[in-house]
Amino acid sequence: MNYREFLGLGIAGNFALHLAQAGEEEDFKDIITADEAAPKGMFPFYLPKYVEGAKEILSTYPLSSSNIKIPGKELNIQAEPEVGLICRLEYENNRLSKIIPTHFGAYNDCSIRVAGASKISDKKNWGENSKGLSEKLIKIDHFSEGGIMDSYSICSFLKRDNELNAYGEDVELKGYSYFYEKLQEWMVEQINAQKDFGPLEPLSEYIASCGNPSDAIISIGATRYTPYGESTFLKEGDEVFVVLYDHTKLSLDDVIKSIKDDSFESQHMSILRQKVVS
Repeated sequence: MNYREFLGLGIAGNFALHLAQAGEEEDFKDIITADEAAPKGMFPFYLPKYVEGAKEILSTYPLSSSNIKIPGKELNIQAEPEVGLICRLEYENNRLSKIIPTHFGAYNDCSIRVAGASKISDKKNWGENSKGLSEKLIKIDHFSEGGIMDSYSICSFLKRDNELNAYGEDVELKGYSYFYEKLQEWMVEQINAQKDFGPLEPLSEYIASCGNPSDAIISIGATRYTPYGESTFLKEGDEVFVVLYDHTKLSLDDVIKSIKDDSFESQHMSILRQKVVS
């Protein structure tokens, strides 16, 4: 599916220890949150229209379900295994009032690792094929405890030279710091309140300049890396796998077998498989 009319947003710091692993804690040293466990902020990775004041590259469509293009050998690029939410946006008096997640899927918030970038978004969109979203999305019955997402976990792998290694930890989606209604409320408040400060950008201004889009893709934060993932950057020829799976019906071994057998038919999984190209 094509999401060119959708707003693209991400969340920074919504899973314990990820920012430290990614070397990004220093970027957020001046960001004060009301709750110690709260995410640090949100960032744009795609704006469906050119917005004055935002970097022009943000209006370049970055999503692919098959490839990640690395921008140059001199840059360190890491996959970021995440959950992507397809959301409806509602407004009151020209102000965002509600975010309603309708589907979820495996997502790669691929990032450049560079110290001292002025904005989070500088590391997030470097052109076409710099992000990943699975073609297989799963319908959300209700975005609250007791719903379908209770039963899902996320894991990720890197295949290099025919060897498969765990890249991110295998964790339940309920391990996110903010999730369900708490996350919905926080996102609406954050988007409306966030200013141009430190690594953050004025999202409500960007959204208004885009004509208040009715749909968005929101990536809700990267999970923790394995020691291998934390120390391994992407290179041409690698394959990245991000998998969301129903852990009440499938085991991690089932997922690994699916990857090794090149068989992704299970209705209980959303798999993103991307080849790294230059």
